[in-house]
Amino acid sequence: MSTPPDALPADAFDLLATLVAVVRVDGRCERVNAALENALCQSRRKLVQGQALDWFVDPAPLRDALQRTGELMVSRFEATLHGPAPGAHPLPVHVVVSPLERGGARGGVLLEMIEIEQQARQDREERTHRLAREQKELLRNLAHEIKNPLGGIRGAAQLLALAAAARDFAESAEYTDVIIHEADRLQALVDRLLAPHQRALVLGEVNIHEVCERVRAVVLAEFPRGLDIRRDYDASLPELRGDRERLIQALLNIVRNAAQALAARITAGDACITLRTRVARQLTIGQQRFRLAIELQVEDNGPGVPAELRERIFQPLVSGRADGTGLGLALAQTFVQQHEGTIEYESTGGLTRFKLLLPVR
Repeated sequence: MSTPPDALPADAFDLLATLVAVVRVDGRCERVNAALENALCQSRRKLVQGQALDWFVDPAPLRDALQRTGELMVSRFEATLHGPAPGAHPLPVHVVVSPLERGGARGGVLLEMIEIEQQARQDREERTHRLAREQKELLRNLAHEIKNPLGGIRGAAQLLALAAAARDFAESAEYTDVIIHEADRLQALVDRLLAPHQRALVLGEVNIHEVCERVRAVVLAEFPRGLDIRRDYDASLPELRGDRERLIQALLNIVRNAAQALAARITAGDACITLRTRVARQLTIGQQRFRLAIELQVEDNGPGVPAELRERIFQPLVSGRADGTGLGLALAQTFVQQHEGTIEYESTGGLTRFKLLLPVR
């Protein structure tokens, strides 16, 4: 027997991750939860008393399921919801239609819809978090193994340099300078690999738009001509508790990567990056459910992420540029994960969009 949503606490209905509605057998909607509002981008007032059949690209499977509810049958089928806006992509869902009993009598159905893409996204997030943990441990072990011989190499090179100077061996001094310089460069690389895990977060109230403005100013100073960085902010967003400097660095790494990928368009003078902020509600990240989160998008009109890198762009030392270190996106993901968030992206020719999802507590 299905539990009537009316018997649930009001907050519990809206805390459900799935898209849920209570519908009469004729398809008229009586109640929806926040997740369904967000998915359809329509207000609860508009959805309630409307027709649930109108939500679907093909309403026939739902109509058939509603007709069978008198037999106390539970129906399951795959369907597609209309996009939240004209021209938007439709939303594939798995639908479960269950008959309800109210006061001992049958009355209406519970309509549950599970986003197929959401499930796939959660699976990707779990793999990303697991990979990040494994890589963190590997990098820490590797970095410590590298640091010990580096110290010995640098010390020996300094002794050689002193001996060469005493004997006026100019050529030897040149070689020892190269050894010291390269040892310092490797040391700096190792320190960058270890840096995200060595210092605790410095927490405080952070305005995400101040973070965006700081990054925007830095990148425009670096690329003063041919690049337009547009703002599309939701001014109603609350502050979040986090490490301001790490959030700046995470966003800066992503925006700078986008600017570097736009080199050809910057030369042509039509390069564009958009910083967009939105609220996200009832968001699941990893194994945790958050009632409220900030979604920060970085969108550019560049060539997109190369196909061969799309599964590995957040891995350390993976770069699409010959002179890249491959640490920018890896560090950005680490910093965001330290705030219990995650970074997602989608990329096609002419459009790349990174989404930083940051829970608000």
